[in-house]
Amino acid sequence: MFESYSTVAGQFFGLVSLALCVWAFSCKQDDRLLMLLLSANVAFALQFMFFASWTAAALSLLVIARIALARRYPGSKVAMASVLAASGVAAVLTWQSWADLPAIVAMVLGTVGMFLLRGIAMRVSLGLAALAWTLSHILAGSVGGTLAEALVILTNTITIYRLYRAKKRYPGVID
Repeated sequence: MFESYSTVAGQFFGLVSLALCVWAFSCKQDDRLLMLLLSANVAFALQFMFFASWTAAALSLLVIARIALARRYPGSKVAMASVLAASGVAAVLTWQSWADLPAIVAMVLGTVGMFLLRGIAMRVSLGLAALAWTLSHILAGSVGGTLAEALVILTNTITIYRLYRAKKRYPGVID
C-alpha cells in the first residue's frame, strides 16, 4: 500500500516540477529562470525521494545550492569546484547502480553552465543537462519528470531561438 502512495506522490511532484520548469525556461531573463529552477528542484528532489532514486534526489537538492551560489558568485571557479566536489561526495554516498550516472552527468553539465556561461550558451548547457536528467527520470519511472524534462528541452530550444533572433536584431544589447 505504501508503495502505491509513494508512486502517486512521486508522480505528483513530477507534474509540479513540470509546470515550474516550463515557466522557468520560457523566461528570457536569467535571474527569473534561476529563481523558478530553485522551486522546480525542490519538487524534483521530492519526486526522486518517493521513487527511491537517492543519487538523483541528493543531486537535485544540491542543484538548489548550486543555483543560489551561481547567482551570488557568477563565474566563480572556486564556488563551481565546491559544488562539483559536494556532488561527487553525494554521488559516492548514495550510489546504487549505473542508473545513477545520468544524474551525475546532468549535475556536471548544469554546474559548469551556470557558473561559467550566460545567455544562449548557458541555456545550451542546461539543455544538455536536461537530456541527462530525462534519462534519470525514465530510469526512476517518473512520467511527470520525464515529461517535464522533455518540455524543458523544447521550451529551452524555443527560448534559445528567440534570444538568437533578438541578438541578431539588436547586436550588443542581448548577450
